[in-house]
Amino acid sequence: MSTNIMKTRRPEPAEIEYKNMRFLIMDRPTDATMDKFIEELKKRGAKDVVRVCEPTYKTDKLDIEGIRVLDWQFDDGNPPPSKIVDEWFNLLKTRFKEEPGCCVAVHCVAGLGRAPVLVALALIECGLKYEDAVELIRQKRRGAINSKQLSFLEHYRPKSRLKTKGNGHKQCVVM
Repeated sequence: MSTNIMKTRRPEPAEIEYKNMRFLIMDRPTDATMDKFIEELKKRGAKDVVRVCEPTYKTDKLDIEGIRVLDWQFDDGNPPPSKIVDEWFNLLKTRFKEEPGCCVAVHCVAGLGRAPVLVALALIECGLKYEDAVELIRQKRRGAINSKQLSFLEHYRPKSRLKTKGNGHKQCVVM
């Protein structure tokens, strides 16, 4: 009889696309899985990785590949502090203006709480109701977003930080 212990299967990276935005929600890589992590980022054209959990891996390989890691750690199970929300929207405005259709990667430990909440905020800013934003994410990340985070999203009021005045088309482009 085999004494192999079954490894917990990690969720696949989830690409969330809405209007002109693309996000890649992932779980945390390790130094041992860094090459596969980078391969996934490059396949999707991601040049930024937002790390919202504590740093546990080296970023030198990412630096060599021209992929920037932004460390915006906040407590597991909680919604992001307003300073991180502001930094997140500043990144998205800059990145999607410079490179429309590009992909921004974000990860926490399992890719089920902190990372999906940031993506949900961007979707809400672009006009989705919070329930629709959560549903879109959960279609690809089952179990994402806990009740405390869900309550935060429910009470979040968008400030049109990602919307632009346009030519009558509803876009979520950044100025």
